[in-house]
Amino acid sequence: MPLDRTGEDTTAPAPWWRRLFGGRRSETPWAGDRPRLRRVFDRIGTWITVLVVITLVVLGFVYIPDGVQATRDHFAKRAPVSPDRITASRSFTGHKPEFLIDKLSNTWWGPGISQSGQGEWIEVSFTEPTRLLDLIITPGTSTKPDQLSKSALPHRVKATITAKDGRTTTRDLTLDQGAGGQRRPFRVGEVTKVRFTIESAHAASADKQVAIAEIEFFGPSSANRT
Repeated sequence: MPLDRTGEDTTAPAPWWRRLFGGRRSETPWAGDRPRLRRVFDRIGTWITVLVVITLVVLGFVYIPDGVQATRDHFAKRAPVSPDRITASRSFTGHKPEFLIDKLSNTWWGPGISQSGQGEWIEVSFTEPTRLLDLIITPGTSTKPDQLSKSALPHRVKATITAKDGRTTTRDLTLDQGAGGQRRPFRVGEVTKVRFTIESAHAASADKQVAIAEIEFFGPSSANRT
């Protein structure tokens, strides 16, 4: 410490750059005192913490609405949704694509060609954008187990979804080799079209065609709003 305390303090102020990075000028400690050292890494750690907090806040504003909607979809009561139109790449005589949405399990659609029917598709359309949450696909010509061997059964199916803004995304669906409806989660938001393209089939052969008895769609029930 300066011994002469009678004179006027003539110490010049530190340069601006030293004040910026070195902190505020503090009084020199007395002999024997050990002040807390402010290391460079302490400052870097502080700035990193601030940046992480800001990033988390921004991400929260961006993704929280999607998270809230996903939670609502998860717990929402389901209700059947009927497409306004259905078309197919091709159909076997007497087994038109409308049979897929007729709510009957003893009618079916088939492309009319043998083997797996790879590349053949069915497309459903909705006049108004419709929110979908689940779907049920019933493979084969019937829900009865003893009827499964009469046709090939869809195995891998690619769903091409057209959203209300025109953007398209795809989902891969894998079906089991069993009788009856198979429910799959299908939370795809508000859509106007969904195309199902057959990628492969169970029990495909030269004397069988792939068949699908029913496709059912489910969205949020209006009771969820009460």
